[in-house]
Amino acid sequence: MKHGEARISEIYLDSSARIVCAPELIPNPGQYLLAMLSASDSPAAIPLFPSESTPEGFRSAPGIPASWTPGARIFLRGPIGHGFAIPPAARKVALIAYDDSPSRLRGLIHPAFKLGAEVVLLCNASVSDFPESVEIQPMQALTDILKWADYIAADVMRENFSSFKTALNGIALPETQVLLRVPMPCGGLAECGACALTSGYHWKMICKDGPVFNLRDLG
Repeated sequence: MKHGEARISEIYLDSSARIVCAPELIPNPGQYLLAMLSASDSPAAIPLFPSESTPEGFRSAPGIPASWTPGARIFLRGPIGHGFAIPPAARKVALIAYDDSPSRLRGLIHPAFKLGAEVVLLCNASVSDFPESVEIQPMQALTDILKWADYIAADVMRENFSSFKTALNGIALPETQVLLRVPMPCGGLAECGACALTSGYHWKMICKDGPVFNLRDLG
């Protein structure tokens, strides 16, 4: 696992940030980094998910601390965990932001387009800066899009995962990967259990077994 210092070059109104860092610290879609201000006395780090890669680093998903300012130095550890992986044969990609911003799914758009795939985003949150070539549908269109897609990437809070599975309504699905969001204070170092998920008769630690899972592995 890599670690190093990075710089906050810009902060946006949605509380995301543009981060300048070494190439090896850039996470793939669905992976995360543990981040903290380099000059901070606090031992607590926050999970930082990417929204999209840039030539010099990446733009984070919204939710950075209010204490972060442009020009500040941050310490990064990672990338951590399993990310999304679009199958090479996928041509109909559905992105499902089940309960929050679609920003953590944005990084899948360019790889999907490189494969020649169509992309549909299902989301009830406000979306203002996605490419026009991405079709945006409300969550009410879920059943139709599930039947259309040949690959599905979803972003779901752990506490809403049960309702998400219910919403799938027994439809035969293509390969489906799910990013489960939950507090991950130890980043896989201490197995603190804060991010534990019951799957069948087993426990999974979202911080290191995920945070992206194949749906078929979650019971």
